[in-house]
Amino acid sequence: MNAKQTALQSKIAVVTGAGSGIGRAVAVELMRAGWSVALAGRRPEALEETAALVPEGVSLVVRTDVSQPGDVAGLFTATVERFGRMDLLFNNAGTFGPGGVPVEELPYEAWRHVVDTNLNGAFLCAQAAYRQMKEQDPPPLSASLERGHPHGGRIINNGSISAHTPRPHSVAYTATKHALTGLTKSLSLDGRPYRIAVGQIDIGNAATDMTQRMQTGALQADGEVRPEPVMDVADVARTVRHMAELPLEANVQFATVLATAMPYVGRG
Repeated sequence: MNAKQTALQSKIAVVTGAGSGIGRAVAVELMRAGWSVALAGRRPEALEETAALVPEGVSLVVRTDVSQPGDVAGLFTATVERFGRMDLLFNNAGTFGPGGVPVEELPYEAWRHVVDTNLNGAFLCAQAAYRQMKEQDPPPLSASLERGHPHGGRIINNGSISAHTPRPHSVAYTATKHALTGLTKSLSLDGRPYRIAVGQIDIGNAATDMTQRMQTGALQADGEVRPEPVMDVADVARTVRHMAELPLEANVQFATVLATAMPYVGRG
């Protein structure tokens, strides 16, 4: 059975930043649930490691820097050529940038790197997904096809609780995550006529390499450094899968998943 025949029996996802952390966890969760997944990221060897975690899964590794329009175009071309369509984009790739740098000391190059990755990259991927979903046929025998709907798909953006409340010395990350909320809302509105459902998951303190420092000490708004609790990243992955597997007639617009005892509600 070739990849396109396999695609007729499963849903197709693109996961950016799939080589580590939340992206890897979500990709693994989807593959174990029978999804075919295009794994995108800047490090092919890390993407191959993600694919190897589900040997029975169907995946495609595509080296992608989401800040580069050519790379993004290549990712979606490769996905459609391999699988014939796409049902989900998990827009996950992102960077925190240099941590703990005061506003007045943040180099412009560092600001641009965070903006190019977190915001411009998310836009480029969403735009490419939108173009594909607007025109594509849904999977055969789906309820959508039986009702006469010839297009559609879902985009889930990885926001952050920093899309609502900042940490100290995080101006670039916080600004891009606030902007991502606006991107989600605008895409969701514009996608309505084409059955493109767009939502956002805002995540706090999932246990990944990026949050290791939380367990040893993180700067708080009162100037003190204190450890923070974290949660299993698998809990985030299951939430994304739930959002992804809803029928297109239903949408989780925003979901917040966080370590229960972390200092978010009342942060500051």
